[in-house]
Amino acid sequence: MKRTLTSAAVSAAILAGLPGAAAANIQCGAREQVVDRLASTYGESRRGFGLAGNQTLMEVFASDETGSWTIIVTRPDGTTCMIASGQNFEAVRDDLPAGGIKS
Repeated sequence: MKRTLTSAAVSAAILAGLPGAAAANIQCGAREQVVDRLASTYGESRRGFGLAGNQTLMEVFASDETGSWTIIVTRPDGTTCMIASGQNFEAVRDDLPAGGIKS
């Protein structure tokens, strides 16, 4: 079964996770250590990124071999937190419907 993570879900996870990381049991550390662990332990590499509020960098890591995926966020102070993870990652790119974005 395919699972889709919407931008609203990602935003909610970021907003819920960053201020109270300890309360939410979210693992945080130096970005280099977190990225190294994702690569060495899970074979994950970066698949996408975007800027969230407060100059926070959101990144998606995934493994083609195992299908595992992880979403991390990095704050301006360099602290990186793992927000969500799961299985069955599938990269997709959906085109906008005819007419594009309506304002």
